[in-house]
Amino acid sequence: MVDIIYSDSSLVIANKPWDMLSVPGRGEDKQDCLWRRVQAEFPTARVVHRLDYATSGLMVLALTLEAQRDISRSFQERKTGKLYQAIISGKPSEKQGSVDLPLICDWENRPLQIVDHEHGKNALTHWKATGEDSRGTRVELTPITGRSHQLRVHMQAMGHPIIGDRFYADEDSKALSDRLLLHAERLSFPHPETGKVVEFTVPCPF
Repeated sequence: MVDIIYSDSSLVIANKPWDMLSVPGRGEDKQDCLWRRVQAEFPTARVVHRLDYATSGLMVLALTLEAQRDISRSFQERKTGKLYQAIISGKPSEKQGSVDLPLICDWENRPLQIVDHEHGKNALTHWKATGEDSRGTRVELTPITGRSHQLRVHMQAMGHPIIGDRFYADEDSKALSDRLLLHAERLSFPHPETGKVVEFTVPCPF
């Protein structure tokens, strides 16, 4: 089962658990995923975007080809709104800011991503500290672009990796949580039928 937040004739909004694939991977052991679980209830569900395996939170799936094309276009044209909650290690010297660093796949260490000013694709993240936690600093993250592992690499580049990040955190920060403390809390986009912006929220579980 998976937590369905909303559904209509065009789309489904689901709350992806942490440590679950968005889509099937290679091998029989990687077939369980959010998409297949949603398909059990909504057989025509189509993938629009993905969340990292370790990240929890909101995902939209389309129920028709037309809706898939429309919502995908909204993501490509950056007409979507995305807000993430995270807890990062340490305490940034500023209360808010932006990280504008181009990213590229580290091919020798896939699926890791790295900052590459020569060959990387532009990536921009706005961040805002909202409080202190016993493990670090709680932040709101707003990705303007949607690069793979963008939020995780950008926080690492700031010197404050996300707590529990098995790929990018130092050992001490990794040991503070058994999960990645990154959650897709809010998602908005133009509805494929009406064109009106719809917004969905699922509370942060940590």
